[in-house]
Amino acid sequence: MKLSVRTVHRNTSRTDFKFYADRLIRLVIEESLNQLPFDTCMVMTPTGNYYKGTKYQRGNCGVSIVRSGEAMEQGLRDCCRSIRIGKILVESDSDTHEARVVYAKFPHDIADRKVLLMYPIMSTGNTVIKAVNVLKEHRVAEDNIILSNLFTTPIAAQTITTAFPLMTILTSELYHIAPNHFGQKYFGTD
Repeated sequence: MKLSVRTVHRNTSRTDFKFYADRLIRLVIEESLNQLPFDTCMVMTPTGNYYKGTKYQRGNCGVSIVRSGEAMEQGLRDCCRSIRIGKILVESDSDTHEARVVYAKFPHDIADRKVLLMYPIMSTGNTVIKAVNVLKEHRVAEDNIILSNLFTTPIAAQTITTAFPLMTILTSELYHIAPNHFGQKYFGTD
């Protein structure tokens, strides 16, 4: 079974769900990191030989959209131990589905950074639009934002790419129904 199947199957236990979700998160984060700018470098190996490789340029950070985006933070920290992580809390009105930003905290120099915006599930794209607008209000260039996502609907993908054509979006799966239970199951509040 694919990892995505294990995370949406109704009979998957919370322990298994979290295990497979973390694996999927790690894959998406790793690919997101591949989109960041890098420089070439030369290092000496333990055998005294030189090795030419690459290293990330300075000035990258993560921003999670609370609450489900926080599930992706550990995957980012597993790859980049000292990376700075900001947070955005967006609430949606239960009747109108209108999204509004309740809280936002970022590194003070976020305008100079590449941002990995972490949000695992997109049904409509409204929450991400609000979050990206807050980043843009803090002078983050649209092409400096990489959206790291696990599942999105075609409608959400179209909404986001229309609103922000310069932003990079990475997702593991495009499907007509997003598994909106993700945050509750991941954090054990279902």
